[in-house]
Amino acid sequence: MSKRFLCLLLALVMVLALFAGCTKPETPDPEDEGEISTEPEVPAYSFGMVTDVGGIGDKSFNDSAWAGIEKAGSELGVEPKLLQSTKQDDYPPNLGNMAQSVDLTLAVGFLFEDAMNTTADQYPDKYFGLIDEVVDKPNVMSVTFKEHEGSFLVGVIAGLTTKSNVIGFVGGMDFPVINRFEAGFIAGVKSANPKAKVIVNYTGAFDDPDKGKEVALTQFQQKADVIFHASGACGIGVIMAADEKDFWAIGVDMDQAAESTKNKVLCSMIKRVDVATYTVIQSYVNNDFKGGAANALELGLKEDGVGVGDGGNNVSAELSAIADKYKEAINDGTIVVPSTREELEEFEPVEIE
Repeated sequence: MSKRFLCLLLALVMVLALFAGCTKPETPDPEDEGEISTEPEVPAYSFGMVTDVGGIGDKSFNDSAWAGIEKAGSELGVEPKLLQSTKQDDYPPNLGNMAQSVDLTLAVGFLFEDAMNTTADQYPDKYFGLIDEVVDKPNVMSVTFKEHEGSFLVGVIAGLTTKSNVIGFVGGMDFPVINRFEAGFIAGVKSANPKAKVIVNYTGAFDDPDKGKEVALTQFQQKADVIFHASGACGIGVIMAADEKDFWAIGVDMDQAAESTKNKVLCSMIKRVDVATYTVIQSYVNNDFKGGAANALELGLKEDGVGVGDGGNNVSAELSAIADKYKEAINDGTIVVPSTREELEEFEPVEIE
């Protein structure tokens, strides 16, 4: 009997132990120990960029835009996403794919206008940023620049630097944005040096350094000794030509002095695309995002959205001082810089000593 009793007792202990192991542990009191969440941590913000055909590595427009996005990502602890476009047909699918994976999609380049209009309607609950063009959608924040104002200043410098009185302008695609560079530049040249002639050619692309070099060499053969480009990656070829033939190149968007192996970048027309992309992200993060055409931002000299870079230290103090006087005249309204070819025809050059 004692053995049977002992066996029953052991069996009872084992059953009790089994039930004790299956019992759900008591939930701790949040007031005593704080809430314990088993949900995976989700980043508070997500954003990415779709390049234009120039792509990362153009040392100009796209690289500048990406720099602003990387800065914002670093400050927020967010890894931004990137999709590169190799042709315009990539724009709609790239925008759609990015919108599916992030909250804020930034597109850089005026050629995104149609694709952005469509994609913004397809994803009304997502945010978008567009650089260089305005799209009138409530979920699209647009940023444009007064490229003509910054281009006027490098035009002044070019006009006072040329020895041949022949100056070149190499544009990318013949669109209003690039026309602003052209008009402002010529107005600046004519104000500083009425005797100078400006040769204008377009490459028809933003991603072909060989084409940029070819056009620049053609202008050099016509005696151009200072050539300003607004042509994306094509401008790399313009600077290569300047190194080979010993003329001055003027860079664009970023300070492109480092792209010359022989310090032949006279100066650069800085276009703060990095400020534009960073500003859009900050607006999104701060719940201050304002879409629609009425809220589009336009950055000029007053806003430090455009300016002159001299990383090669090739602009003398005297030239820099003259450019500063023209800048003051633009900012106070004394000079209204033309932004189109039509306005350029009506423009009266303004000489400032």
